[in-house]
Amino acid sequence: MAKQAGGELDKDLAAYRNLMETPSTFEDGFSLRTVFGVIFVAIVMIPTAIYLGLTMGQNLGPAAEWVTIILFADVARRSFKPLKRQELYLLYYVAASLMSFTGGLALSGGFAAQLIWKNYLVHSHIAEALGITEYVSSWVVPDKSSPAVLGRTFLHRDWIVPILLMSFTAVVGRLSWITMGYALFRSTSDVEKLPFPMATVAAAGATALAESGEEKESWRWRVFSIGAMMGMIFGAVYILVPAISGALFNRPIQILPIPWIDLTTRTETVLPAASTGIMTNLGIVITGMVLPFWIVAGSFFAALTHMFLNPVLHHVGMLPHWRRGMGTIMTEYVNSIDFWMSFGIGTALAVATLGFWIAIRSYRRAKAERIASGQTSRASFADLPPGRGDFSVRIALVIFAICSLVNVGLVLLLLKKDLTAKLVFFVFFFALVYTPLISYINARMIGLTGRPIGFPMIRQATFILSGYKGADIWFAPFPMRQYGMAAQRFRAIELTGTKFTSIFKAEALTLPVLFLASFFFWGYIWRYGDPIPNSPAYPFAQKMWFRHCLSSCLMYSATLPGGEAGGENLFFQALKWRYVGGGLAFGLSAFWILSILKMPTMLLYGYVGGLGYLPHQVLPMMLGAVLSRYYFSRLFGEKQWKRYVPVLSAGFFCGMGLIGMVGISVKLLSVCVSSTPW
Repeated sequence: MAKQAGGELDKDLAAYRNLMETPSTFEDGFSLRTVFGVIFVAIVMIPTAIYLGLTMGQNLGPAAEWVTIILFADVARRSFKPLKRQELYLLYYVAASLMSFTGGLALSGGFAAQLIWKNYLVHSHIAEALGITEYVSSWVVPDKSSPAVLGRTFLHRDWIVPILLMSFTAVVGRLSWITMGYALFRSTSDVEKLPFPMATVAAAGATALAESGEEKESWRWRVFSIGAMMGMIFGAVYILVPAISGALFNRPIQILPIPWIDLTTRTETVLPAASTGIMTNLGIVITGMVLPFWIVAGSFFAALTHMFLNPVLHHVGMLPHWRRGMGTIMTEYVNSIDFWMSFGIGTALAVATLGFWIAIRSYRRAKAERIASGQTSRASFADLPPGRGDFSVRIALVIFAICSLVNVGLVLLLLKKDLTAKLVFFVFFFALVYTPLISYINARMIGLTGRPIGFPMIRQATFILSGYKGADIWFAPFPMRQYGMAAQRFRAIELTGTKFTSIFKAEALTLPVLFLASFFFWGYIWRYGDPIPNSPAYPFAQKMWFRHCLSSCLMYSATLPGGEAGGENLFFQALKWRYVGGGLAFGLSAFWILSILKMPTMLLYGYVGGLGYLPHQVLPMMLGAVLSRYYFSRLFGEKQWKRYVPVLSAGFFCGMGLIGMVGISVKLLSVCVSSTPW
């Protein structure tokens, strides 16, 4: 088993280790054109991302990066002042930073998105029914009777504390990831010389974007244009028709149901307790083409398990809460309570255990190879490439420690009414011990394999075991973070020849611009548009926010008074340890069997991830994976198709993004007209 798993990892490393060489010179990429790029993304891309997220659960993602780079590169070229690679990469960096995205909720557009989600969650009928609302303080969101909530506006004093709190934690969080990420990068990349295979891929992708701006590879333009036309045609049907019809009539007209065609009630006779349907977004098929085939195959197997095992589980009495007539959302919710939440925790524990085992084994192998090659000493922290923009690791760690202590003090202040000795211990432990430790472990794991690791449910278990009674703890900025991925970002920055000081300047600019743009656009849409998310104008948010509200409230109820294990609390009724053990045993045995049969162990990772997906989403994703592997790879050649498909995907989502821009323009225009008194 060890040999097989190790061989797979070694093969992955060999493919990427020498893909790019570290530059010998570094240049500053921050300029006035970078500032204009940040403003462009904030004004044009953020409202589009908000609208796409609410209507169809789609983020602009690479489209924002492509559009920004292509536009600025073309303008600069026509002005006879072409952009440097470092400037292009920085545009790529800020576009990606401004397009922050919370996958399941499709929340995009910055800080205000989280506040609107929290407002919906806390004041939902589900939270009120479970008794959560009464235990949430005003520093989370204002009271339901507040004019700020009734008037749907951020321009009210009741929002001052939540907004200031979010702003303060954002600044502290940025300082923490920069300082700890830099220290981890210096340790794992400069000193230990770990390969960081996925950082090489990210840097190569950014360089490819730069090449496209310079027109060095014409095929990228052709493939990108084909994808963009596909996205625009599909977006006209999927996005523009509902947007225009919604502006003209009371309800939007959907040619294709958004986000899915629900077949659960139609198949309940044949497949009782199984949710069935299909998502209508063509972008999911494109995503299936991009993702590794065996990851998608594992998720597809998880979907089949849900569809065909649920009727058996229901027949033997393991899914007692399901009733005929339930749609997709309620079917998934009651099945999660009865079985799948506990089983999913067990399989995630198996993957986490395997991840730590692989990390330890990889460390031992790297140490043995270093000794065998006669390298008895490692590089020193003092060995710095000239002109890279480095600063003292000690200063970085001191700043990180100060930020951690500030975070600790803030949490203790917010939760002071119900503090327990256990909770105080946990806050200090996770801020000063767990976070640095798990960050270093993950930095080494990512440096060796490109994959992070972690134990599931540790945050939730900590809150429950702390003895805290209430709901505020779920919204507090608890100092439990993982900064291992930041080391990879610094490595990618280094590979592009960009000075680190450029990133610091970009972060200092991006944060306030994102803050202003987020509250302006979200506030405008929230106040003058349809109610978020309970409006037919936002079909994705209307369904998916409700789904996530159900699962979140189930978890939050675990810390309410009377929520001790064995009591009447819904969470502890849903947590069944025998199913957790079954999931753990399944995950470990599946990895062992796959290793013996010399099958890709990524199947297991895909399966665990697929347990959180709906079958509706996985079926079209699998269609894309099959088309990619068995048709297009043979048509164009596997190597060439792997170069084509990321560019095709970026073009497709760019095309949809452009149509989304038209849609949000129509939406905002209709709101302006409808809100005027004449």
